[in-house]
Formats: sequence, C-alpha cells, structure tokens
Amino acid sequence: MTKRSGNLLVKLGAAIIIGIFLGLVVSEPVMAIFQTIRHVLGQIIFFCVPLVIVGFITPAITEFKANASKIMGITILLAYLSSIGAAAFAMVLGYLIVPHLSIATEAGSLVELPQTIVELNIPPIMSVMSALALALLLGLATVNTNSSTMKKLLKEFQNIVLDIINKVVIPVLPVFIATTFAGLAYEGTITKQLPVFIEVVIIVILAHYVWLAVLYGIGGALSRSNPWSVAKHYGPAYVTALGTMSSAATLSVALECIHKNRIVPRQIQDFVVPLCNTVHLCGSVLTETFFVMTISKMIYGSLPPVGTMVMFILLLGVFAVGAPGVPGGTVMASLGLVTSVLGFDQTGIGLLLSIFALQDSFGTACNVTGDGAIAMMVTGIMGQHDQS
Repeated sequence: MTKRSGNLLVKLGAAIIIGIFLGLVVSEPVMAIFQTIRHVLGQIIFFCVPLVIVGFITPAITEFKANASKIMGITILLAYLSSIGAAAFAMVLGYLIVPHLSIATEAGSLVELPQTIVELNIPPIMSVMSALALALLLGLATVNTNSSTMKKLLKEFQNIVLDIINKVVIPVLPVFIATTFAGLAYEGTITKQLPVFIEVVIIVILAHYVWLAVLYGIGGALSRSNPWSVAKHYGPAYVTALGTMSSAATLSVALECIHKNRIVPRQIQDFVVPLCNTVHLCGSVLTETFFVMTISKMIYGSLPPVGTMVMFILLLGVFAVGAPGVPGGTVMASLGLVTSVLGFDQTGIGLLLSIFALQDSFGTACNVTGDGAIAMMVTGIMGQHDQS
C-alpha cells in the first residue's frame, strides 16, 4: 500500500471513530449542522458519479477496439453469476442456520434525526443508469466509426475527471463519512438496533468474506496470478464503502486501489470497475437473501419453500442491476419482489429495511471489493496480462 493509500485509510478510520463519538454526545442543534454538512457533501459526491462513469468507461472501451462488445458481455455475465452465486450460498446458509437461531423480534425505537438547516440540492446531470448507457454507446460508437478525434477528447475528459476526483471527491470523503456515522450514533442505530440483530449480522459479514475468498480464488485461477496482489490494495475502498454505504460514492477510491496492481491491464481496470460498480452487487444480494429468510422465520413462523427462494434469487439478481448508488439501494429496488414473490407485509418490509440498514455498509464493501476479482476473471478470459 502506498503512503497516500495508507494516509487515506487512516483518515477514513479516524472519521468513523470521531463520527460515532460526536453522534453520542452532541446536541440536536449541532446534529442539524452535521446533517446539513453531510447533505451538501453528499450532493457534491453524487453529482460527480455520472462524470466518473462516463470519464472512465468510455475511454476504456475505445482501448478495446473490436473486443469492446465482447468484454462488456463477459463482465455483465460474470457480475450476474457472482450475485446469483452469492445469493445461492446465502440460501444454503439460511436453511442450515436460521432454524437454530434465537433472535429478538423488535429492533427498538430510534431517535429522529433533526432536519438540515438548508437544502442545497445539486442534482447530477444524469442518472447512474443514463451515464452507464451513454458511456457504453459512446464508447462503442467511437470504436465503430474509428474516430481518432473523439478518442483523444475522451482521454482528455478522463484526465479532467481524474483531477476532480483527486482535488474534490477524495478530500471531502472523510468529512462525509464522519457525519454519516454521527447520524447513525445519534439516532441509536449503533446502540439499540445492533445488539438485537448481532447474530445474523455477524453471520452475514462472515459470509461476505467467504464469498470474496471464492471470487478472488476463481479470479486468481483464471488469470493465473496471485489474487492477493489485487486484493491487498482494496483496504481504502473497503473502508470508504463502510463509511459511505454507497458503491457509487466509493468508485473514485476503488479505481485508485485497482490501479496499483500489475496483474490487471489498465484498460480492463477502467472498464470493469466502473461497470461492476453498477451491476455487481454480490454482497448486497447475499445479505438480502439471508435476511428475508431470517425475517420469514421470525414473523411468519417458517422459511420460504426452496422453489420460491430459487425464483426470488434469480429475479433478485436482475432487480439489483443498476440499483441506486445510495444506502439501501438494492433492498429498495427489490421491495416489489419481496412482497410479490415472498408475500411480505408492511411489518416484514419494515423489519427488512431496519436490519438491512445495520450492515448495509458491509454489503457495499463486499460489492466494491469483489469488483477486483471480476476484473481478474475478465483478464484471464480475455487473455490480456500487463507485462510491464
């Protein structure tokens, strides 16, 4: 890990600790100020997300030339299979473990967070999915028309976006994370809800690590390289995801992390990581699968039938693609699926949202870290290795 990465990791860790401490001791007016700061910084970060997607995916596509469509298809297929595999793993764990758990059925009341002092809204110029579609279409069209001028412009745009990342996004992340955790501590999520669901949260987090080990093992086998050479650089991205609870907000740091390895070629890094940031949600899918089984047992007295769970998993992988890059995006995108396939009522949905929020940051961190493994898989399948 470079000195810069180490400094960022220390800053992010300190931001979490400071945020929790402040959230436990500050008054309501001070927390309103923290909420306002968090809102403004969040608006800035999420405004930059579409720029990052277009700025990195599009130039990366132009580097692939004739292989652009092929690598896009491979990446999306691997991301979907990873999410489905993670959900299947969680389903097996659910049938083996949930019947033997003794879990409280109420999460407890939370303190309402104060309103922000001012509402400064900075909407992105386009949605995440629109940016992804634009990046893919613009990149493929540039390749098909062999436009050298556009290729140079896209490369210049990438440099501009990288400057925004380094001088705007990265510096404000620690403050954004500190205010986020201050809010969680103030409302009581950390002190009240965590003890209630500690067993299932720990199980899910451990399952994340197991699945990451599986992904990187496969990535190492396909790329014929040591998976640790990629995974070891992901510390700052993992911690950033813990603090922001958003894959989109972590994208800038994730790119910095994967750029440090010499296994995955740069053009694959700049294509796969931003794309997987939207379509690869293995940690969130694993989490939701295990939680819906736990809640079904708690509220309705039994686990869903195997056939129902298989149908839920296959559809969840589709619903999760393009989930908003905000805290709880996956579960929010799939609420209709939870009610229609599993038959959850308002009580079940409310409990799912509560328990999911407790570990949302860990699921996001698993999503982001797993993207490096997908990049290794793509490298092995495409037969492109960085020889520099």
